[in-house]
Amino acid sequence: MGPKNQKATAIMCAYNEMKTIGDILETLLKCTELKEIIVINDGSIDSTSKILEKFIGLNKLRIIELPENRGKGFAMAEGIANAQNNLLVFVDADLTNFKVEYILQLIQPLLEGKANMVIGQPTENVMDYRLNPFISLAGERSLFRDEIFPLIEQMKETRFGVETLINLHYKANNMKTLYVSLWGLVHPIKIQKYPFAKSMREYLLAAEQIVKTLMMNYMLVVLTIRNIFLR
Repeated sequence: MGPKNQKATAIMCAYNEMKTIGDILETLLKCTELKEIIVINDGSIDSTSKILEKFIGLNKLRIIELPENRGKGFAMAEGIANAQNNLLVFVDADLTNFKVEYILQLIQPLLEGKANMVIGQPTENVMDYRLNPFISLAGERSLFRDEIFPLIEQMKETRFGVETLINLHYKANNMKTLYVSLWGLVHPIKIQKYPFAKSMREYLLAAEQIVKTLMMNYMLVVLTIRNIFLR
Protein backbone atom coordinates (compact mmCIF):
# COMPACT_ATOMS: atom_id res chain seq x y z
CA MET A 1 0.00 0.00 0.00
CA GLY A 2 1.45 3.36 -1.07
CA PRO A 3 1.69 6.35 1.29
CA LYS A 4 -1.37 8.06 -0.21
CA ASN A 5 -3.58 5.07 0.67
CA GLN A 6 -2.41 4.58 4.26
CA LYS A 7 -4.98 4.53 7.06
CA ALA A 8 -4.11 6.40 10.26
CA THR A 9 -4.08 5.45 13.93
CA ALA A 10 -3.74 8.03 16.71
CA ILE A 11 -1.91 6.97 19.87
CA MET A 12 -2.24 8.97 23.09
CA CYS A 13 -0.37 7.99 26.26
CA ALA A 14 -1.61 9.45 29.55
CA TYR A 15 -0.45 9.59 33.14
CA ASN A 16 -2.58 11.69 35.50
CA GLU A 17 -4.01 13.98 32.81
CA MET A 18 -7.62 14.23 33.98
CA LYS A 19 -7.77 17.98 33.26
CA THR A 20 -7.13 17.72 29.53
CA ILE A 21 -7.54 14.16 28.24
CA GLY A 22 -11.31 14.38 27.74
CA ASP A 23 -11.19 17.44 25.49
CA ILE A 24 -8.34 16.00 23.41
CA LEU A 25 -10.09 12.67 22.97
CA GLU A 26 -13.31 14.37 21.87
CA THR A 27 -11.33 16.26 19.21
CA LEU A 28 -9.59 13.10 18.00
CA LEU A 29 -12.94 11.34 17.64
CA LYS A 30 -14.12 14.12 15.32
CA CYS A 31 -11.15 13.63 12.99
CA THR A 32 -12.26 11.73 9.88
CA GLU A 33 -8.65 11.04 8.87
CA LEU A 34 -8.25 8.78 11.91
CA LYS A 35 -9.58 5.24 11.49
CA GLU A 36 -8.39 4.10 14.93
CA ILE A 37 -7.62 5.82 18.24
CA ILE A 38 -5.64 4.07 20.96
CA VAL A 39 -5.37 5.52 24.46
CA ILE A 40 -2.85 4.00 26.87
CA ASN A 41 -3.62 4.91 30.47
CA ASP A 42 -0.20 4.47 32.05
CA GLY A 43 -1.22 3.61 35.61
CA SER A 44 -2.85 6.97 36.37
CA ILE A 45 -3.83 7.51 40.02
CA ASP A 46 -6.05 10.56 39.49
CA SER A 47 -9.46 10.58 37.74
CA THR A 48 -8.08 9.85 34.25
CA SER A 49 -9.62 6.35 34.28
CA LYS A 50 -13.06 7.69 35.25
CA ILE A 51 -12.97 10.19 32.39
CA LEU A 52 -11.99 7.47 29.93
CA GLU A 53 -14.89 5.30 31.10
CA LYS A 54 -17.27 7.81 29.50
CA PHE A 55 -15.79 6.97 26.08
CA ILE A 56 -15.79 3.17 26.35
CA GLY A 57 -17.62 1.51 23.47
CA LEU A 58 -17.27 4.35 21.01
CA ASN A 59 -16.45 3.47 17.43
CA LYS A 60 -12.74 3.31 16.47
CA LEU A 61 -11.59 3.87 20.08
CA ARG A 62 -9.49 1.38 22.05
CA ILE A 63 -8.44 2.00 25.65
CA ILE A 64 -5.52 0.08 27.16
CA GLU A 65 -5.20 0.24 30.95
CA LEU A 66 -1.74 -0.45 32.37
CA PRO A 67 -1.98 -1.55 36.04
CA GLU A 68 1.06 0.51 37.04
CA ASN A 69 3.07 3.39 35.66
CA ARG A 70 5.67 2.06 33.19
CA GLY A 71 6.77 5.33 31.60
CA LYS A 72 6.10 7.08 28.32
CA GLY A 73 8.40 4.85 26.27
CA PHE A 74 6.65 1.66 27.40
CA ALA A 75 3.21 3.18 26.81
CA MET A 76 4.14 4.30 23.29
CA ALA A 77 5.52 0.84 22.52
CA GLU A 78 2.22 -0.69 23.65
CA GLY A 79 0.36 1.62 21.31
CA ILE A 80 2.58 0.72 18.38
CA ALA A 81 2.26 -3.01 19.07
CA ASN A 82 -1.55 -2.79 19.17
CA ALA A 83 -2.07 -0.42 16.21
CA GLN A 84 -3.93 -1.87 13.21
CA ASN A 85 -2.71 0.74 10.72
CA ASN A 86 0.73 1.66 9.40
CA LEU A 87 0.39 5.44 9.64
CA LEU A 88 0.72 6.48 13.29
CA VAL A 89 0.09 9.85 14.92
CA PHE A 90 1.25 10.44 18.50
CA VAL A 91 -0.53 13.06 20.59
CA ASP A 92 0.34 14.11 24.15
CA ALA A 93 -2.47 14.04 26.72
CA ASP A 94 -1.72 17.39 28.41
CA LEU A 95 -2.38 19.74 25.48
CA THR A 96 -4.69 22.74 25.45
CA ASN A 97 -6.53 24.13 22.41
CA PHE A 98 -6.01 20.94 20.41
CA LYS A 99 -7.68 21.12 16.96
CA VAL A 100 -8.66 18.57 14.32
CA GLU A 101 -6.59 20.30 11.65
CA TYR A 102 -3.37 19.51 13.50
CA ILE A 103 -3.80 15.84 12.61
CA LEU A 104 -3.87 16.62 8.88
CA GLN A 105 -0.81 18.86 9.29
CA LEU A 106 1.05 15.95 10.84
CA ILE A 107 0.04 13.22 8.38
CA GLN A 108 -0.16 15.08 5.05
CA PRO A 109 3.62 15.20 4.43
CA LEU A 110 3.77 11.44 5.01
CA LEU A 111 0.86 10.80 2.66
CA GLU A 112 2.64 12.89 0.02
CA GLY A 113 5.92 11.02 0.50
CA LYS A 114 7.78 14.13 1.68
CA ALA A 115 9.11 12.69 4.94
CA ASN A 116 9.47 9.56 7.07
CA MET A 117 8.56 11.40 10.27
CA VAL A 118 6.80 14.71 10.98
CA ILE A 119 7.23 16.52 14.31
CA GLY A 120 4.72 19.20 15.29
CA GLN A 121 5.79 22.17 17.38
CA PRO A 122 3.20 23.89 19.60
CA THR A 123 3.57 27.64 19.08
CA GLU A 124 1.96 28.95 22.26
CA ASN A 125 4.71 28.16 24.75
CA VAL A 126 6.64 30.23 27.28
CA MET A 127 9.65 29.97 24.96
CA ASP A 128 9.33 31.26 21.40
CA TYR A 129 8.81 28.16 19.25
CA ARG A 130 11.34 29.48 16.70
CA LEU A 131 14.07 29.51 19.35
CA ASN A 132 13.12 26.33 21.18
CA PRO A 133 16.15 23.99 21.33
CA PHE A 134 13.88 21.10 22.36
CA ILE A 135 11.70 21.13 19.23
CA SER A 136 12.88 17.64 18.27
CA LEU A 137 11.56 16.26 21.58
CA ALA A 138 7.96 17.34 20.93
CA GLY A 139 5.45 14.54 21.49
CA GLU A 140 3.21 15.46 18.56
CA ARG A 141 4.59 13.45 15.66
CA SER A 142 3.60 11.11 12.85
CA LEU A 143 5.52 8.20 11.36
CA PHE A 144 5.11 4.77 9.81
CA ARG A 145 4.65 1.72 12.02
CA ASP A 146 6.88 -0.51 9.92
CA GLU A 147 9.77 1.95 10.29
CA ILE A 148 9.45 2.32 14.09
CA PHE A 149 8.47 -1.27 14.96
CA PRO A 150 12.08 -2.56 15.24
CA LEU A 151 12.56 -0.10 18.14
CA ILE A 152 9.68 -1.09 20.40
CA GLU A 153 11.67 -3.31 22.79
CA GLN A 154 14.26 -0.56 23.28
CA MET A 155 11.52 2.02 23.70
CA LYS A 156 10.07 0.17 26.69
CA GLU A 157 13.11 1.03 28.82
CA THR A 158 13.50 4.71 27.89
CA ARG A 159 10.65 6.44 29.76
CA PHE A 160 11.10 10.18 28.93
CA GLY A 161 14.08 9.37 26.71
CA VAL A 162 11.80 7.83 24.09
CA GLU A 163 11.74 10.82 21.71
CA THR A 164 15.53 10.95 21.84
CA LEU A 165 15.72 7.28 20.86
CA ILE A 166 13.25 7.74 18.00
CA ASN A 167 15.14 10.76 16.67
CA LEU A 168 18.44 8.86 16.79
CA HIS A 169 16.89 5.92 14.93
CA TYR A 170 15.68 8.13 12.11
CA LYS A 171 18.89 10.12 11.80
CA ALA A 172 21.10 7.03 11.99
CA ASN A 173 19.11 5.44 9.16
CA ASN A 174 19.02 8.59 6.97
CA MET A 175 15.25 8.89 7.22
CA LYS A 176 13.88 12.37 6.63
CA THR A 177 12.24 14.36 9.44
CA LEU A 178 10.04 17.35 8.72
CA TYR A 179 8.96 19.99 11.27
CA VAL A 180 5.61 21.78 11.19
CA SER A 181 4.24 24.58 13.39
CA LEU A 182 0.95 23.82 15.13
CA TRP A 183 -0.40 27.35 15.45
CA GLY A 184 -2.39 28.02 18.61
CA LEU A 185 -1.52 24.73 20.32
CA VAL A 186 -0.46 25.00 23.96
CA HIS A 187 1.82 22.44 25.60
CA PRO A 188 2.49 23.32 29.24
CA ILE A 189 6.00 23.07 30.63
CA LYS A 190 6.50 21.17 33.88
CA ILE A 191 6.76 24.29 36.01
CA GLN A 192 3.25 25.21 34.86
CA LYS A 193 1.86 21.79 35.82
CA TYR A 194 3.57 21.15 39.14
CA PRO A 195 4.85 23.03 42.20
CA PHE A 196 8.38 24.39 41.74
CA ALA A 197 10.19 21.67 43.71
CA LYS A 198 8.38 18.84 41.93
CA SER A 199 8.89 20.43 38.51
CA MET A 200 12.65 20.64 39.17
CA ARG A 201 12.71 16.95 40.13
CA GLU A 202 10.78 16.10 36.98
CA TYR A 203 13.24 18.05 34.81
CA LEU A 204 16.22 16.34 36.41
CA LEU A 205 14.60 12.92 36.03
CA ALA A 206 13.81 13.55 32.36
CA ALA A 207 17.39 14.74 31.73
CA GLU A 208 18.75 11.61 33.43
CA GLN A 209 16.54 9.38 31.29
CA ILE A 210 17.62 11.15 28.09
CA VAL A 211 21.32 10.77 28.98
CA LYS A 212 20.77 7.12 29.85
CA THR A 213 19.07 6.58 26.50
CA LEU A 214 22.03 8.13 24.66
CA MET A 215 24.49 5.93 26.55
CA MET A 216 22.50 2.74 26.00
CA ASN A 217 22.19 3.43 22.28
CA TYR A 218 25.70 4.70 21.57
CA MET A 219 25.87 2.95 18.19
CA LEU A 220 22.90 5.00 16.98
CA VAL A 221 24.72 8.11 18.23
CA VAL A 222 27.82 7.10 16.26
CA LEU A 223 25.80 6.46 13.10
CA THR A 224 23.97 9.76 13.52
CA ILE A 225 27.25 11.70 13.81
CA ARG A 226 28.65 9.85 10.81
CA ASN A 227 25.63 10.67 8.67
CA ILE A 228 25.76 14.34 9.65
CA PHE A 229 29.37 14.70 8.54
CA LEU A 230 28.98 12.60 5.39
CA ARG A 231 26.14 14.70 3.96
